[in-house]
Amino acid sequence: MNIALSGSSGFVGSHLASALEDSGHRLIRLGRADFAAGSQALAARIQGCQAVIHLAGEPISKRWSAAYKQRMISSRVDTTRSLVQAMKDAPPALFISTSAIGAFRQQRCYSEEDAPDAQDFLGQLSRDWEAEALAAEALGVRTLIFRLGLVLGHDGGLLKQLLPPFMLGLGGPVGSGSQHFSWIHIDDLVAAYLHALKQEQMQGIYHLCAPNPLSNAEFSRLLGQVLRRPALLPVPPSLLRLAFGEGADVMCSGQCVRSVRLEPAGFAFRYPQLRPALAAVVRSARDTLPLGGLLTLGARLDDAD
Repeated sequence: MNIALSGSSGFVGSHLASALEDSGHRLIRLGRADFAAGSQALAARIQGCQAVIHLAGEPISKRWSAAYKQRMISSRVDTTRSLVQAMKDAPPALFISTSAIGAFRQQRCYSEEDAPDAQDFLGQLSRDWEAEALAAEALGVRTLIFRLGLVLGHDGGLLKQLLPPFMLGLGGPVGSGSQHFSWIHIDDLVAAYLHALKQEQMQGIYHLCAPNPLSNAEFSRLLGQVLRRPALLPVPPSLLRLAFGEGADVMCSGQCVRSVRLEPAGFAFRYPQLRPALAAVVRSARDTLPLGGLLTLGARLDDAD
């Protein structure tokens, strides 16, 4: 299958690109220059593709200045609109776009059946992002939106930043730790994309989150257990706000999000529970992180399970 993929250089995109190529698909990697070239040039790039997967978007883990918030909007909403416009003359069979569980507030646990209700910047951004993607349905394109939970892998996302301090015994929950933590292992996330390529009945919105969300405090406790390290030092929200401004509110909050649509579509999670997922991440990290000195402190990664 010929597949156009945006965001292939990012954490999720690089894993997905490798898996797609290993499965025999031919990738057309879309970058910033392709979107800047205009809809006609973009249409030429995706012509002949049976599927388009859109992962591009500026990371949210930076300081949210007014200029950076505009970049977040442009990299998500505007690029999605451009892709849908580029599909008009030669629509692909499948379009998979991305969104975030930040579309929801923190009041209860949400499934795909619930309408997004967050009223903050990230909530509005997610709604606008999804609306642009769903416009592809009017072209007769099978359209999916994957709302991603916190993606766990050793080489990107949250754990890339957390593993070193936790291994030194300096980890702990953010603030009170009571906020929800909805997550997915990178291998399950990639598997969900590959599954959707084959399952023609899949359409609409899916939550890419493991079946068992928990609290930030429980996440920190389990990560400490896997690393044989204490996890008792809370991260003050004021410190995060100093570094990230408004963006710190996302780190200090959390959503309880579950999927009720993935498993009925035939998808099986390899990591439905957090502790085995964290142990798998730690095992993957052994060969890539500078662990030599840390191992002398007593972190027995070979025994993590």
